[in-house]
Amino acid sequence: MTVRDPVLSALPPQPYESIRGQVRDGDLLLCAATDMGSRLIRWATQSVWSHVAIAFRMAEIDRILILECVNRIGVRAVPLSDFITRTSSGTHPYPGRIILARHQLLARQGSQMAMKRMSEFAFDRLGAKFSKLETAKIALRIAFGRLNKPLPRMLESDDEYICSEYVAKCYESIGLPIAWDGRGFIAPADIARDPGIDAVARIRTSDDDARDRG
Repeated sequence: MTVRDPVLSALPPQPYESIRGQVRDGDLLLCAATDMGSRLIRWATQSVWSHVAIAFRMAEIDRILILECVNRIGVRAVPLSDFITRTSSGTHPYPGRIILARHQLLARQGSQMAMKRMSEFAFDRLGAKFSKLETAKIALRIAFGRLNKPLPRMLESDDEYICSEYVAKCYESIGLPIAWDGRGFIAPADIARDPGIDAVARIRTSDDDARDRG
């Protein structure tokens, strides 16, 4: 299928209480934000998508954790309720829209063992920090992507990622590679364009609440 840009306006926003019960392990949060950092990603990729994260349910404690890779911090986990109210840099209310998406092969074929492998890969990278060199490599990958040039092998990600590279590696860990052209870096837009990924719902953010009050 793919998650096309029109879903941002075509799907009505659903409140957190409604979305919470729909989230499955491995689901994606595709974000279209308008703060400064998000605008840079959108400019670099020529798309509306600025960020992507992956969700896991913690049934034992009745929580939904969103794992994301963010600048200057690395891989971290935040509750879904917090993720939809502010950006990774702390901008509040959340300046944009968020789509809950799902990989259909994972939905149909995702065994308990596969989800265990994906969860282990994702959580094992919690707290990974960026060094100055790693941050520079990420910046260069973005630059190569904007210039539409092939990515040199020396700049390929290892354990340093941008958000979409982290999510793609989580899927690769269970044999579900994200389709992309190999130029620059895997961007949130590449994940949205993957033919196996569909939109499930649009999540109501604090930006939607602010618009209603305004």
